[in-house]
Amino acid sequence: MWVSIFWADEHATCGAPPWIGRGLTCVCFNRKGVYQRIFVNLTPQQEERVRRLKHRMKVHFDTSRTDHQAALRALWSATYPDIKLCGLVSDQWKEMGWQGKDPSTDFRGAGFISLENLLFFAKTFSISFQRLLKKQGGKRSAWEYPFAVAGVNVTFMIMQMLDLDATAKPRTFVRSVFMQMLSENEWAFDLLYCVAFVIMDKQWLERNATYMEFNVRT
Repeated sequence: MWVSIFWADEHATCGAPPWIGRGLTCVCFNRKGVYQRIFVNLTPQQEERVRRLKHRMKVHFDTSRTDHQAALRALWSATYPDIKLCGLVSDQWKEMGWQGKDPSTDFRGAGFISLENLLFFAKTFSISFQRLLKKQGGKRSAWEYPFAVAGVNVTFMIMQMLDLDATAKPRTFVRSVFMQMLSENEWAFDLLYCVAFVIMDKQWLERNATYMEFNVRT
């Protein structure tokens, strides 16, 4: 169960709205006191999972790759199962919250992993995904944040916050706890993403924010 939320310094967001950073640094599993202390030295399993995650983070979205095209189509199908997609470049994508009719241009900020995160959220927690997509919770603004682009921003924020490219051993609380999460679940980054997106939406409502307060990162 995801139960513990720790607060971040606003500078950790690196370009995202400051109030998002204050709302999240890390979410972790809390089982029988397993996180009473922080493990600094990585196990071989953790090192391998970090290696794979870092590789995912370096993959750019490539419109010429069939697997990337398939992932984009899969996102549409998971989001709008009853609506046929006209094409990978279509005005339909604007309904999901992309900036234009070609969503590939919005992946520059975080790469292919941001698409994987959105797809994971849509398939794993479909009810929460649809609730955020349709802005069903709370008192909404007349000018809301663009859902899909916000998802890309959340991915970028978490990548910057965890700073997995740092050569030093994880000594910050955030990175150390994430490493422990990763030892228990290889999909820890994707799970963290889902929770972060929900928290972002919650804080958006608490601030009565509008589109003008949303920073697009591409």
